[in-house]
Amino acid sequence: MRDELMKMLEERKDEMIEIRRYLHEHPELSFKEEKTASYIADFYNGKDVQVETNVGNGHGIIVTIEGASSGKTIGLRADFDALPIIEEADVPFKSKNEGVMHACGHDAHTAYLLVLADCLIQLKDKINGKIKIIHQHAEEEPPGGAKSIMETGKLDDVDAIFGIHVLPMAPAGTVGYHSGFSFNGRTYFKLQIQASGGHGSSPHKANDAIVAGSYFVTAVQTVVSRKVDPLAAGVVTIGSFDGKGSFNVIKDSIELEGDIRYSNDKVQEVIDKEIHRMVKGLEELFGVTCELTYTPDYPPLYNDPELTVFVAETLNKVNDKDITEVKEFPKLSPSEDFAYYLEKIPGSYFYIGCTPKGVEEPYFNHHPKFDIDEDAILVAAKSVGHVVCSYLTQK
Repeated sequence: MRDELMKMLEERKDEMIEIRRYLHEHPELSFKEEKTASYIADFYNGKDVQVETNVGNGHGIIVTIEGASSGKTIGLRADFDALPIIEEADVPFKSKNEGVMHACGHDAHTAYLLVLADCLIQLKDKINGKIKIIHQHAEEEPPGGAKSIMETGKLDDVDAIFGIHVLPMAPAGTVGYHSGFSFNGRTYFKLQIQASGGHGSSPHKANDAIVAGSYFVTAVQTVVSRKVDPLAAGVVTIGSFDGKGSFNVIKDSIELEGDIRYSNDKVQEVIDKEIHRMVKGLEELFGVTCELTYTPDYPPLYNDPELTVFVAETLNKVNDKDITEVKEFPKLSPSEDFAYYLEKIPGSYFYIGCTPKGVEEPYFNHHPKFDIDEDAILVAAKSVGHVVCSYLTQK
C-alpha cells in the first residue's frame, strides 16, 4: 500500500499546487471561512466517506475513512483560515480578498491533506483501521477551532493524532521534529485602571491613571526576570497602552492590553499568580481600581515523546527521494491550537521545510511577503502518508 500511495501522491503533485493556489487567491479570516469550508466539503462529494460539517464553534469538517478491517484510529489535521494581512508577496496567484492573506501556509496544509485523503479513500480496502481527516477552522484567532472540535467528542476514539506546519527554516525536502514541549502557550490580558482625573496644574487634587499604568508596564517585566526559572521561557508583552487625552489633563482612566507566552504549564502558573498579585498591589500602592481580564488562549503544545520518535524513525527509514533530511528542530516560541488535541490524544506535530529556492533570508510566517517552495506540499503529503502507513500496520 505504501508504494502505491506514494506513487499516487507524486502523480497528483500538480493538483496539490493548483489547490493551494486557488485557496491562496481566496483567503478567509477565522470563523468566516464559509466559502473555504464549502470548497473543502465539495471536494468529498461522491466519495465513499462520512463527511460532517460545521463541527465545533465554526466551519470545522471531519471526514471519516473506514478501512477494510478493524484496527487503530488515526487523526490527521490541517487548518484552513487566513490572516488579516495585506499581501505583498510577488506571486501571480495573489490574494483577491483585500486585506486578507494566507500568510501562514494553511493553504498548503489544506491542499496536501485534501489530496492525501482522497488517495487514502481510494486505498481504503487495504487499510486496517480508521482515519479521521480534520479540516479545522480558526486556528489563528482565539478561542480557535481545535478546542471546540475536541469538546464535541467526535475524536474520542482517536488513538493518535498528527499534523504538520510548513516553516521556512529549511529547504523543501527537510522534515523537522521536536519532542516534548514544542510550542509556547499563550494568554491574552486587558487591564483597565480607574483613577481620578484633574487639571495638570493640580496633581495633588487628582490621581493619575497614566502613572499607575506606567509603573505596571515596568514592574510586570520583573515577573519573568525574577520569578520564572531562567532555563524556562516566559514573555510578557504590553502591546497596547490606551491613555490618549489632552496634554494638560490628568487622565482618570487608561486601558492596557498584553500578550503572555510560556514554555510549559509551570511557567504559566507562575506568571498567572504574579500578575494577579501585582494588579492587587497596584490598587493598594496608587489608590486606583483595576479590572483585569485574563484569558488563557492556547496551552503549550506537547509532542508525545514516543510518537515523535516514531515519526522521526519512520521518515528516516523510508528512503524517499522527496524527503532529503529528517532532523530535530528547536523549540518554537509561537503558539498553536493543535495543542488542544495533544492534551487529550497522544500525537506529534512536526514541520515541513519550505524556504523558497534561491532565498537565503526568507520571510517568516505571518509576514506580508511570506511565500513557500511549493515542492514542500508533496513533501508534507508523503511524510504524513508514510506515518499513516507505518502507524496503522504496527503491532
